[in-house]
Amino acid sequence: MKLSARNAFPGKIVDIKKGATTSHVVIDSNGLKITASITNESVDELGLKVGGAATAVVKSSEVIVAVD
Repeated sequence: MKLSARNAFPGKIVDIKKGATTSHVVIDSNGLKITASITNESVDELGLKVGGAATAVVKSSEVIVAVD
């Protein structure tokens, strides 16, 4: 698979919480936990399971940083 996004974080799925239409999928990439909100249909079509390998791909035109 080729992507234009340069921010790819390979890891393992550590949690999937399904809601009515949307799931929250948590990927642990070397201790960095990234949560993605995707449709339940996508979870099923991709065959996502806790313990399975997955890559979080981030494509954004900007990143906002905030401090207290």
